[in-house]
Amino acid sequence: MRIYDISLTISPTLPVWPGDPRVVLQRERKIEEGERSNVSRLEMSVHMGTHVDAPYHFLGGDAPTVEQLSLKDLTGRVYLLHLPDIDLITAQILEKAEIPPRTRRILFKTRNSDYWANQVVDFQTDFVGLSADAAQYLVERSIKLVGVDYLSVAPYDAVEPTHHILLKAGVIIVEGLDLSGVSQGRYTMHCLPLKLAGSDGAPARAVLVGV
Repeated sequence: MRIYDISLTISPTLPVWPGDPRVVLQRERKIEEGERSNVSRLEMSVHMGTHVDAPYHFLGGDAPTVEQLSLKDLTGRVYLLHLPDIDLITAQILEKAEIPPRTRRILFKTRNSDYWANQVVDFQTDFVGLSADAAQYLVERSIKLVGVDYLSVAPYDAVEPTHHILLKAGVIIVEGLDLSGVSQGRYTMHCLPLKLAGSDGAPARAVLVGV
């Protein structure tokens, strides 16, 4: 058994979505200054680094918030699909990808993973995302969880349609995965977002377990 940590390390240098606050992680109490313990303070967006989107993120109203998401959907068998040479994941690409039957959770490894492997700290607007028709294709395949290797499941210049299609169908979105060290194939996934009351999203620790 091998465990792959596919979570990004949260730090002040981690890229953030334009307009979102950067990470503040600093010690408020320091042993070297006479305190009995070290105590740190953390400030950041709930959509920082590896995180989960709840339907409330784009749908508002009485849509489910992050603490209401199904742990059953966040844990279980997953298929990682490697698509190294594309700029947009479309329904046509997915139809040709030979996704295994009965797949309910899917992760997409693209050229985005090179950003994490190379420690690129500036936000990239040309990242690979899913088109609206790709999102609809996954809904029709009864997918319950979609994970991507950059900070949005949707392209930078068209964020709403893909999010709306997936979240309205109850598909859990996991963004900001570091898949640079993982190969295409089947794994067991454990993804646990922080249990934040009434939140539109939450940071998560995600791992894959392979044989």
